[in-house]
This record gives sequence, structure tokens and C-alpha cells, in this order.
Amino acid sequence: MGGVKLAVRWLIRAIALLLLLMAGGTFIPRPLLVAAEASSAAVPSKRILLLSGPIHTDIALPLDDRLRASFAFLEDAGVPVSDPAARWLIFGWGGRSFYLETPTWGDLKPMPVLRALTINSSVMHVDVAGGISETHPSVRVLNVDSERFERLLRFIDESFIREDGAVVPIGDRGYGDYDRFFEANGYFNALIGCNTWTAAALRTGGLRTGFWNPLPQTLALSLVLFN
Repeated sequence: MGGVKLAVRWLIRAIALLLLLMAGGTFIPRPLLVAAEASSAAVPSKRILLLSGPIHTDIALPLDDRLRASFAFLEDAGVPVSDPAARWLIFGWGGRSFYLETPTWGDLKPMPVLRALTINSSVMHVDVAGGISETHPSVRVLNVDSERFERLLRFIDESFIREDGAVVPIGDRGYGDYDRFFEANGYFNALIGCNTWTAAALRTGGLRTGFWNPLPQTLALSLVLFN
């Protein structure tokens, strides 16, 4: 009985510590300080979208001729970036096992969850979309200037693994007809996962996030607080 009580105490302490870290990660900005001249001189000229789900976030970029040219390599893998009906190009990064094997909550299995809680290799998920309602509760509109938008593009581009200069699609894997998965750089776990990748990408675009945002909700709150 004493062992059970001790285990419960340690569990409560662990949960309390995790909540404390998440609070700190949300309410402490990253970067901590921003030069006044940099923040005042930046004129927003590019609109991007943060798409949030219960546990995952994606970044949607407006598809124009510049973006179609930059990511033309996706066309060969089955992502129709040249389709004139496509208005947004959507990127997400995540754990290979969970991402590939869990298209819906009904597909949830123990092994992908276990790998997400430990260490797993990562993949990039790329999709296109027509119109996206910018007033939907799961959509947040963000603005970055042109120079920082280019940095964001480089960050996303460098997240893809390349072999002999070419990205590596994972067969024809996707959730539908127009999205595909690609091998990605980095390793995934629940503490340093998809939402921390999204936060890092947004910071390259000149936006401030929380210091550590493992959940969509904490990332969204930090964007409200610091931008």
C-alpha cells in the first residue's frame, strides 16, 4: 500500500512539473527580447495561416507563381501545386509512425503512440487546399514581411531530407489524392514534436512564440500574447 501511495505522489509531482513547464513555455516569449527598430520597421506584406487541430498544427502559405516555382519539386510526387484551383500550400512536420498510421482517431494504435512518446523519425506532410475560411476557430491569420517570409520558406525547404539533391517521397502515401508524405530531418517525440517545429518555423518568419509550445493551444495563446 505504501508503494502505491509513493507512486501516486510521484505521478502528481510529475504532472505538476509538466504543467509548470508548459505554463512557463507559454508565458515566457521566444525570443525574449526584440530590437525596437526591427519590430517597428517590419511591414507585413505576406499573409500566412496557422491551422490548429486537437494535437497538431500546420502552416498554410498562399500559392502564387513564386511559391509554385519554389516548390515545383512536389508536383512529381503527386502534390498538384500547379493546379490553378489550389490557393494554399500546407506543410506539417511530425512523427513518422503516428503521422502515417493515424489518419483519423479511429485508426489509433498502441505502437504509434508508444513511438510518439519515445523517439521516432520524422516526416513532412504536404497538402494543397482551395479556399480556407480565415474566420474558422481553428485558423489564425498571421502576417510577415517579405524578407522574413523568405526565411520561413528556407526553413520549410530545409526540413525535407534530400538524396542527390532531390526530396524523398514515402511511396504514394497520403491521406487523400493530393497530399503526400516525405522523409524529413530531425527526430520526433511528444515533448519536441510537431508544434515545436511549427513554432520554430514561425519564429524564422519574425513572429514570437512561447519558449516551449508542445500543444496547439499553448502555441496559439503565445501568438496572441506576443504578436
